[in-house]
Amino acid sequence: MYALAAGEGIKLFIPPIYDIFWSLVILVILAVFFYKFFMPKFQAIFDERSTKIEGNIQKAAKAREEADQARKQYQDQLSKARVEASQIRDDARAEASRIVADARSRAETEANQITENAQRSIQSQQQQALVSLKGEVGTLATALAGKILGSQLQDGAVQSSMIDSIIADQDGQSSDKRQA
Repeated sequence: MYALAAGEGIKLFIPPIYDIFWSLVILVILAVFFYKFFMPKFQAIFDERSTKIEGNIQKAAKAREEADQARKQYQDQLSKARVEASQIRDDARAEASRIVADARSRAETEANQITENAQRSIQSQQQQALVSLKGEVGTLATALAGKILGSQLQDGAVQSSMIDSIIADQDGQSSDKRQA
């Protein structure tokens, strides 16, 4: 019984030829129907999606290029700004050095002028003091000479010549002391 069941068991899984034929006919009809009506719609949808995807890829590439260009321009501007900033700093330092040098030279010039004016003033005051001192010494010398001689020198010309000779003697003694 097993042998008989074994031979008929395989036949249970294999359908008869007419079933296979009509199944293939229905399958071909369905395939043609699917290929004619559904496949173009699917293909249109797939084409539309691929077009959108390609468009988006192109937009993304274009956006990337624009971003790269913008970044390059930004970097160029930044480098130019840095160069300009360094030039401005260098110019400012040079200008500051020049201003300091000008101020220093003006201060030195003014200090020299003040020193020269002070020296002239001192010399002028010294000359005035010498003239005044010579006059007072002359007056004192005549008074002293008058006391020594016992009389006053009445004559102006005699008095003047005596004062001049005393002053000349004093100048000669002071110049000898300076040289020694």
